[in-house]
Amino acid sequence: MTTKAREAPRRSDATKAAILEAARERFAADGYERATIRAIARDANIDPSMVMRYYGNKEGLFAAASVIDLRVPELGALPGKHIGAVLVAHFLDRWEQDDVLTALLRVGVTNDAGAERMRAVFAEQLGPIAAGVCPVPAEAPRRAALVASQILGMALARYVLRVAPAVSMPRDEVIAWLAPTVQRYLTADQP
Repeated sequence: MTTKAREAPRRSDATKAAILEAARERFAADGYERATIRAIARDANIDPSMVMRYYGNKEGLFAAASVIDLRVPELGALPGKHIGAVLVAHFLDRWEQDDVLTALLRVGVTNDAGAERMRAVFAEQLGPIAAGVCPVPAEAPRRAALVASQILGMALARYVLRVAPAVSMPRDEVIAWLAPTVQRYLTADQP
């Protein structure tokens, strides 16, 4: 086998990438329930059997298409009093720049697989942040859940349901309202 042959991407990799891109777009546009394997395959210009071959079923495809890195910032070098503001600003950026995250939230509200995926994303990626900054590390899962309730609640109101005051509220105002609560959840002594 030549070096050139080893470096060239396999067709299966290109097919999987096309399927995942089409699935992300279709889940974002239609939600989990209305997105179909046939529509995703059509969008990817492949036969539906290829989707099934690589991902097994719609749930498997959704799980692969909804792999999300929240890219939570490192908080260790920050002064403790700024953690809430940095996290809220970060999540506003993520929601505004990532249709997949919004699609996952939509699906999580109506579908068990989507809800489980959303729980896993937040537990795996927000949990360690909470453990690193909260005064009692054993409380980290509870504190991360409280932070998620604020972040997901605003995301649902602002980006999915499009509740008028939440949508029209300036970004700085959203941060000013949510940051102290997120800060308290992460760093305050337990009530």
